[in-house]
Formats: sequence, structure tokens, C-alpha cells
Amino acid sequence: MTDQHPTEFPAQQQPEQPGRTEPMDPTPDHGEQSWVGRGRLEGRRALITGGDSGIGRAVAIAYAREGADVAIVHLPEEAEDAAATIAAIEEAGRKGLSLPLDLREESACVEAVQRTVDGLGGIDVLVSNAGYQRQNDGIESITRESIERTFATNLVAMLLLTREAVPHLQAGASIIVTSSVQSADPSPGLIDYAMTKSAQRAFVEALAAELGPRGIRVNAVAPGPVWTPFIPATGFPDEKVEQFGQNTPIGRAGQPAELAGAYVYLASDEASYTSAAVIGVTGGRPVP
Repeated sequence: MTDQHPTEFPAQQQPEQPGRTEPMDPTPDHGEQSWVGRGRLEGRRALITGGDSGIGRAVAIAYAREGADVAIVHLPEEAEDAAATIAAIEEAGRKGLSLPLDLREESACVEAVQRTVDGLGGIDVLVSNAGYQRQNDGIESITRESIERTFATNLVAMLLLTREAVPHLQAGASIIVTSSVQSADPSPGLIDYAMTKSAQRAFVEALAAELGPRGIRVNAVAPGPVWTPFIPATGFPDEKVEQFGQNTPIGRAGQPAELAGAYVYLASDEASYTSAAVIGVTGGRPVP
């Protein structure tokens, strides 16, 4: 079978995160044409942060086609991408809920969970996927503002959302974190981002130990290089964008749709004995 996934990309930049889907060339594959549901999440209710685009959109589409109602959190300026995700959820015959919130604010984390519970009737799956990364040119160039935004988005929001969600979770529920290959193989130009991704692994292991006796599973997916709006909006040099993902053994970047299966598995009954795991979907780069 011929592989249709691109191995190189045109040079392109977006000025700042959050990035947008529409300007990307080529458009990422979120599984719109390929994901076929099998009822693996029938009747479940999921909250996905960063669900408007990229991996979050792919997971939202897959969850809806597997039978789940889905709430997505996104920044207000990501409304266009969010509307496309909600449309895909509704086309699958499921309820979609759009939550335009900035999770760097504690009140937004509280509101996200409460509106999900009110709008969907409860919550069974929390996917902490929203993230922030920005390329820096060395430790001398890093700013406090960038550090605080990275840590607030990737770590503080994750902790606060979990604090709010856990009282609503029943046995069989699942918490899934989007970590990264950066947690095991950090790039110097992404030092603050890589630090947060490593910390997320500690979060997963500690929380899995705490919640296991209550029947709540906690796991992570660690993506490698994946073609999402993150990439043109990170500030990478043009040549890195053009060659993005070629440093993997498979020789190309992944597409968001290629990650969705790991999230479906972890949310489903098929993963009933899986907790404290980090599943690498990296194109062959190891995540020990």
C-alpha cells in the first residue's frame, strides 16, 4: 500500500500560538474521511481541552464516532476551528459543547468542568490536551512571560481541571494527558516545554496510584512530531518546518488522525487494566 502522508512541507509561519488550521499547507488529517466508529465509547461524556484543532480535533471526532458526547475547551480566538470540530461531532450524531475559555485562569478550569457536567449530564473522560510551546534561541533568550505561559497552560491548568473533574468521575472513568516525546528526548530550544512534558509523566504515575483504588485510570499519550497548528506557530526556522518529522525512523511527521486510536483505547473498556502508562506514538522515536 502506498503511503499518502507527506514527508516534507512548504515553509510557513504563523505569528503566535494558538495556531490556526485554515492557513496550513497541507491541511492536517483529523480522520474526517477515515475514522470509522465501532461503538467503543457509547454513552460516555468527554471533556477535551485544546479540542478545536490538531490532536484534540482528531480525538473529538473519533470519540463522537465511537458514541461519546464531547465538550471541547478552546481559546476564544480559536472559535473558527472550534466550530468545525463541533460540526464534526454533531455530524456523528452526538452532542457537542464548545467552551471558549482561557485555562490559565483558575475560574476557567472550574467553569469548564461545571459546564461539561451541566451540558452533558456528567463526565467520564478528561483529556488534558491543551498546550503551549515556543521556540527559543538558547537559555539567555528565554523570558519569564514565556515560562509562565508554558507552565500555566501545560501544568497548572491540568492540575486544576483534574481537581475539579475527579469528584464527578465514577469507577471506569479515565484521565488522559497529552505528553510528548520531548519528555524523554528534550530539544534545547524547547527546554521549558520539555520540562512540562516530563512533569506530566510524574503527574500520571502519582495520580494513577491515588485514583486506582477508586477504579479511575490515569494514562498519557506521548506524541512525536505531528502536523498540527502548533508547528507553524512555534517559531521554528523555515528549514525545520520543511523537514518536520524527517528525524524519525519512519521518516515523516505523523498526522493527528494517527494519534486518535491511542486515546480511544485508553478511554475504552479495552484498557480496563491499563493505568500509569505512557503510550508513545512517535514514528519510531523511543519513549522509555
